[in-house]
Amino acid sequence: MSQEPSPQQIAEKKIYRQMGLIPDEYNRIVELLGRQPNYTETGIFAVMWSEHCSYKNSKPLLKLFPTEGPQVLQGPGEGAGIVDIGDGWAVVFKVESHNHPTAVEPYQGAATGVGGILRDIFSMGARPIALMNSLRFGKLDKAHNRYLLSHAVSGIAAYGNCIGVPTVGGEVFIEACYDENPLVNVFCLGIVKHDQIQHGKASGLGNPLLYLGNATGRDGIHGATFASEELSEGSVSKRPAVQVGDPFAGKRLLEACLEIYHTGAVVSVQDMGAAGLTCSSIEMGFKGQTGIDLDLDKVPKRAEAMTAYEIMLSESQERMLFVIEKGRESEVQKICEKWEVPNAIIGEVTNNQHLSLFQDGQLVADLPLDACCGLTPVYQREARPPEKEMLPKSLSLEKEPENYLSVLKELLVHPNISDKSWVYQQYDSMVGTRTAQGPGGDAAVIILEECQKALAISMDGNSRYVFLDPYLGGLITVAEAARNVVCAGGRPLALTDGMNYGSPEKPEIFWQIKESVRGMAVACEFLSLPVTGGNVSLYNESGGEAIYPTPIIGMVGLIENLHHVTPSNFQSLGDQIWLLGETFAELEGSCYQEIRASRIFGNAPKLELDREKRLQEAVLLAIKSGLVSSAHDISLGGLAVALVKASTESFTASISFESALRIDEFLFSESQSRILLSIPSQSSASLQSIMADQRISAMMIGEVVSNQFSISFKDESLIEDQIQSLKACWRNGLRDYFTKT
Repeated sequence: MSQEPSPQQIAEKKIYRQMGLIPDEYNRIVELLGRQPNYTETGIFAVMWSEHCSYKNSKPLLKLFPTEGPQVLQGPGEGAGIVDIGDGWAVVFKVESHNHPTAVEPYQGAATGVGGILRDIFSMGARPIALMNSLRFGKLDKAHNRYLLSHAVSGIAAYGNCIGVPTVGGEVFIEACYDENPLVNVFCLGIVKHDQIQHGKASGLGNPLLYLGNATGRDGIHGATFASEELSEGSVSKRPAVQVGDPFAGKRLLEACLEIYHTGAVVSVQDMGAAGLTCSSIEMGFKGQTGIDLDLDKVPKRAEAMTAYEIMLSESQERMLFVIEKGRESEVQKICEKWEVPNAIIGEVTNNQHLSLFQDGQLVADLPLDACCGLTPVYQREARPPEKEMLPKSLSLEKEPENYLSVLKELLVHPNISDKSWVYQQYDSMVGTRTAQGPGGDAAVIILEECQKALAISMDGNSRYVFLDPYLGGLITVAEAARNVVCAGGRPLALTDGMNYGSPEKPEIFWQIKESVRGMAVACEFLSLPVTGGNVSLYNESGGEAIYPTPIIGMVGLIENLHHVTPSNFQSLGDQIWLLGETFAELEGSCYQEIRASRIFGNAPKLELDREKRLQEAVLLAIKSGLVSSAHDISLGGLAVALVKASTESFTASISFESALRIDEFLFSESQSRILLSIPSQSSASLQSIMADQRISAMMIGEVVSNQFSISFKDESLIEDQIQSLKACWRNGLRDYFTKT
């Protein structure tokens, strides 16, 4: 074992830079300590002051989000947010990213992302009951991108399926900007009774710290700082920074923790996620305004001769840290033995507000908690809009297409529109028997038998809109996620966000971050949607090129009455088909523009928050009034694509319309605040009354028929085909990339 560099060598050779600290930060640490830190202490500061743990570049912007509301029991600052759903029950949810690990080791990178978000949920006392994910990968004509996506999906499936939590939905988006920097954002939701909610604040002088879970190894060391830097050709050498998951151990740990909570012996609990034992111990002590002493000799280890640096910075998976009431250790450890969960008492709570580490009887690190956690640097970055490229109107969009059926089929096979069942069929979406609506719809629906209610949850984002106009794109991201929940019959309650961007040190990128956060915050305020927590992932760049700005929303809505659960597919022959909301000549940034002009450019579709709110209220009222057979958000590909997706093998659409717009604009525009409804004919007058009261445009455009899908303009047939043929195009668009030889 090589000798660690001395504090003097760390300073003189700038070894701290290899850990992710810049000179100004290192000098600030020396000032706070009144001395030079040793190797272990420098590593601890590096992870705690990384963007991943401290949000030093994004914290000023995140303050724009509303985080409070009568329904919010826990906002940002703990492992996950908590929202009240009545009758003594609450839901716990959060989104996290595992982007950089997936880029270098897709199977384990994605799998441990799932494991980590599960622990965030049960660290709050909740039983996880649903998973979702948002996947962004590069163009699939490249073999490496297909490899990354297929192995990431396999890792997600392996962990979720083994631990027994259903993966009920999400999204897959394919874009060239993600070629070398894929995004894996994972969402988990759990349910908990109010009196079982746990927190991460250490307290009680002399209370023991209990380590639960797998032994600590050398995997994942400096994973937090790895996630806070740009990917490069050398990133593949950082495979050791990618953790290795064990879902069977994760399942035992989950069940042991939930049983331990019921003893009432738990004072504080924290997942050992990013920065491992370092972050969990420091954050618990800092939030509780206590101190923490750790005896590193007592930490379970699976490698020999591990240094204090390695023990503290390891991100080995399936580990938790508890503070237990003194004298109740054996009571808790018996439960660990029942579930075959390794455990050890590794320290105690003190009152000196320091983290003190001991190894071989020696004090090997001694750091004030506020320096590690409360006095992290905060940067006010320069924001500057990029110079807009002057793009002429594409010649290919100056006239309408000659064959609308051909265009529709081309859209249906587009990887961002086509059926994602190749992905989600690898997930177990039904385990636990709570899933009423799984992958493939606007939102998943989970039944809560405990209180005879249901939850509608969606995970959404459109990075193209955010790229074209960050502020508008931010508005749309929140509004569409809420709209999808409404279409399933849910009233949106709150959201969690996953914020994925390039380097904040570049003024053009920071402008994207600032403007999109501003848009999201405005939408959240207007729609009364608090943000209960989330994740920021920056430095998503490769070769100096940034990804599109990609904020992702995990939206949670409550369905008070199970009769209000609403499917997205047509349900009955003869039902009327209604288009709610206004369609505008908005082809820029659309999938239609991409297939005809081979690129996207121009402006994102506009969004008026007042109209959006009135639409959502009107649709919820129509659903609760028993008028609606199905509801489907109109998004990628526009109305024509929505009609195909809402169709089934038994029920399809016969549409006839008139419009002042060009035909392709009416059919393929991605105008916002639009919903496709099917209703029984006897509900027509009531629906029109509700829409009139809310000043929402409502147009009856056709009816549900069998077999033959058709769209006509002024009695002129534009599209006519067997629905089976159109569905075959839609089903095979993504699948063909992985099944063709």
